[in-house]
Order: sequence, then C-alpha cells, then structure tokens
Amino acid sequence: MTTRAGTALYVGAVLGPGVLLLPALAAHAAGPASVIAWAALLALSVPLAATFAALGVRLPEAGGTAAYARAAFGPRAGAVTGWWFLTGVVVGAPAVAMIGGGYVAGLLGTGRAGAVAAAAGMMATVVAANAAGLKTTARLQLALAGVLGALVLVAIVAALPESRADHWTPFAPHGWAAIGTAASLLMLSFVGWEAVSHLAGELRDPARQLPRAIFGALAIVVVLYLGLAVATVGVLGTAAPSDVPLADLMGAGLGAPGRTATAVLAVLLTTGTMNAYVAGAANLAGALARDGVAPAMLARPRRALALFALLGAALLVPLAADAIGVEGLIRACSACFVAVYVIATAAGVRILAGGTRGAAAVAFAAVTVVFAFSGLFLLVPAVIAAVAAHRTRTTRARERCSVPDCSDSVAVATSR
Repeated sequence: MTTRAGTALYVGAVLGPGVLLLPALAAHAAGPASVIAWAALLALSVPLAATFAALGVRLPEAGGTAAYARAAFGPRAGAVTGWWFLTGVVVGAPAVAMIGGGYVAGLLGTGRAGAVAAAAGMMATVVAANAAGLKTTARLQLALAGVLGALVLVAIVAALPESRADHWTPFAPHGWAAIGTAASLLMLSFVGWEAVSHLAGELRDPARQLPRAIFGALAIVVVLYLGLAVATVGVLGTAAPSDVPLADLMGAGLGAPGRTATAVLAVLLTTGTMNAYVAGAANLAGALARDGVAPAMLARPRRALALFALLGAALLVPLAADAIGVEGLIRACSACFVAVYVIATAAGVRILAGGTRGAAAVAFAAVTVVFAFSGLFLLVPAVIAAVAAHRTRTTRARERCSVPDCSDSVAVATSR
C-alpha cells in the first residue's frame, strides 16, 4: 500500500459523517467559543496521532490495536481490545450509514425509503470493494478522499465571503463551561486514528510511510476542521441548528447546486469512513482468528466480510423500521472505540520511550476522561470484555492440553 493510500484511509476514517451535523450543534451549544473546542481537540489529536504512529512502527501487524494491547498487557487484553474494535464496527456501520442516507434523503426528498436504500447501497459498496482486495479498497479510498477534501474545501472557501461580523458576538453566550459541552459533542469527529493501524503491515515500509501518512492526514484534517468551524459560525450563526447545516453552508456560497452537491458529499463522507473501518476490521478479524480468540472462519477475509454484511443488514432492518434508534447505536459504538483508545494509549505508555511515551501519557489521560462520560453505555465494552476474556481463558486451557484426560482442566478454566 502506498503512502498516499494510507493518508487517504486516515482522512476517510477521521473526516466522517459527523461533519454533516456536529459543527452546527457545537456552535449552538457554545456560540462562537465553539472554535476553541475545535482547536483543543485538534491539539489533542497530535499526541494521539503520534502515539498510533509510534505503535504502528513498533508493531506493524494486522492485529493493530489488539497487537499493542497484547504486547503490553498479555493475550487476554489483546483479545478484549480486538473484540471492542470489531463490535464498534459492526454496531456503528449501520447507524453511520443511516445518518448519511438520511442526509441524502432529506436533500433529495426521497423519504424514509430513500434513506434506507442509500444506507444499504453504501454498505454494499464498501463490502464489495473490500472483497475485491486491498488494492481496490485503497484505490476507492484515494478517490473518495480526494473528492471529499475538494468538496469540503470548496464549501468553506465559497461560504466564507458570506460571513457576518455580528455572528461572532457575544463570543461565549452560554459561559466558558459550554466549551466542554461542545467538545463532548465534537468527539465523534476525532475518532479514527486507530482505524488504519490494522493495515500498517500492508505498507511497504511502515517505519517511513506510517508517520508520513498519519501526519499528512492530520494536516489535512486541521485545515478542513478549522475552516468548517469558522465558516459555520460566521455564515450560519449560532441559533437553532438546521437539520442539514453543511448543505446550508454549501448553498450560501454556491446556491441550489451547492445544496445538491452536499448529497454527494454525504455519501462520500459515510462511505469513506465505513471503508476505512471495515478494511481494518477484516484484517483484525483474521489476526484474532489466527490467535485462536475468534472463530476460525474469520481467518478468511471474504468470510469475515460476509458476516459483517449479514450483521449489518440485521441491524439495518430495525433501524429502518424505527424499532431501534441511531443515537443509541452511535453511543454504544463510541463507548467501544474510546475503550480501545484507553487501552491502546496505556499500551503506548508501557512499551514506548522518550517523547512518544509522553505523548501516549497525555493521550491516555484525555481519553480516560472522555471514557468516564459514556454513562450506562460503559456496560457495552464491559460485557464484550467479559465474553472475550472467557473465550481466551478457554482457548489457552485447550492449548495447554496435551493428553486425552485434560478435559477437567478445560472445564475448570471455563467455569472461572
């Protein structure tokens, strides 16, 4: 995989569908001071990106975050981390697809059926691209990231001349504490630095390419996110947010064609994010299967993708029928991924050295605070951890068995 493809995968993973709505929600929560929340989270992204770059160079394996946890804390921690990541992808992909599909349907006037059809189409595209192989996935992501970055940049540049100075006063209408509320809303837009770690081994020279890919993506994300934050406040103001704020921003600069183009942008944002995460999840599933802590069938990428498609469809049906909510799935997904961040940054503190160890310590402290605000959704990674740890104990007991009458020891390990 080339450095450009790696950069594109990172851009797609971080610059997700959250930008369709979250900038306006943050501006409504904290007023113009929301730009401080954006800047703070972008600053946090530096040690986070540095940590994952250093870990990826140190352990360029398909296991990614699971490999980091295993190296630092043992096989059980590795298995738990891997299952947190897989659960986050399985639970989050249908919800993210429905967010993107809803945006498309709202702009094109196709209703609920159109939203579901768009969501299903995006999921099918991602599965098909990954089934065709990593080269196809990387090419798709390179194209998506290029068009995506260009469209967001056009939206910002075209809209900024429509800014109004009075939208910036008062600067902190809800008090300075509201910046924290805005930051918590925006956190979903800063998850993604761990996604491509599972593909580090596919780079020709991870030690050289991975830092370039990560920090190249970080530079792109900084420009686009700060531009969006400033344009959202300056052009749209901080009143009650629209259901389609990015479309309003595009429309301010480009008129009706800009609003229509946002439907294309919504598809690119959603597909790009899912593509990066599903590619990483397929590699991780194979690594877990080879370690014996996941079903052996997952060792074959196409079988893992088939299972992902099946589970995604199973969740998409109740989402389409409003039997379950998108918000609940997103919060469960976020809890799993923040748990991955906590253990991966803790692994960085343990196995890295020098400046990168310091960066890992800063990142660990920050994501631990965020994790504490997951509320009842902390139960999701807790349950996954219990199941994964149980399976690991059973697997290790069986591996130690070398005589026919060892079934008792396996039973004891299973019962603990």
